[in-house]
Amino acid sequence: MGKSTRLKPWLTKEAHIKCIEQKVWRLEIPAGTGAGYRLAQLDDYKSLNRDTFPWKPPFTLNIRARASSQTIPGTWGFGLWNDPFSFSLGFGGGTRRVPVLPNAAWFFFASPQNYLSFQDDLPGAGNLAATFRTRGLPAPITMVGALTLPLFLIPPIARLLRRFGTRYVHQDAKHIKLEVTAWHNYQLLWEEDQVVFHIDGEPQLTTSISPHAPLGLVIWVDNQFLSFPPKDRLRYGTLPNPNPSWIEIQDVYANGKELSIDKKSKSL
Repeated sequence: MGKSTRLKPWLTKEAHIKCIEQKVWRLEIPAGTGAGYRLAQLDDYKSLNRDTFPWKPPFTLNIRARASSQTIPGTWGFGLWNDPFSFSLGFGGGTRRVPVLPNAAWFFFASPQNYLSFQDDLPGAGNLAATFRTRGLPAPITMVGALTLPLFLIPPIARLLRRFGTRYVHQDAKHIKLEVTAWHNYQLLWEEDQVVFHIDGEPQLTTSISPHAPLGLVIWVDNQFLSFPPKDRLRYGTLPNPNPSWIEIQDVYANGKELSIDKKSKSL
């Protein structure tokens, strides 16, 4: 069972996380072009090694949230993951140097420029409840995989590598019809053999694709996209957001305990 009770802010330049009223926190990135990466994030794992991340099943996350727009350019969401990338395709890597395959269970909201699915029959963008479970690979193999990333930019090779990835990355996802600008109550139940997602008390997805522990809790909004569609090459980068993009959260509970948020932020 995890012992973490605090979430720490991580920000890029001019992004902020602030309490706008009692127990309501806003994570906001400024308006800007696609030339730079912008992020506002809360997490409980940044300074930890992956094998000491705080959470194992059984685990329950409850959070109340809303967003500034129905479609924020980039991604936002909340849930659990193993922070697989040490080379910042998003959140940075803390003390973790070697990239690994993803394990995650989260509510993930991705603008149309994204395509985050290895399975052709699963949604890769939009409002998603999603999980990833992957086999562990030896560190030298994952490092070689990181070094071959340029090959993902060549469409024929990318398609071959994508098919290879389906042997190791197991996932499930469901598109959710939801007005995200309104307040909703989100719940994630993580057990060893299943993950269950609820919104406003209504079940959204029950899946046996349960990620491997341990995992860390993350809440974020950014202007990044990552796309790996079935018939194209890997694409990633940052998107313009003409207006500030934000999400607001309140009543964040992990295993029935309310999590506090540090007021002192750190820059990325």
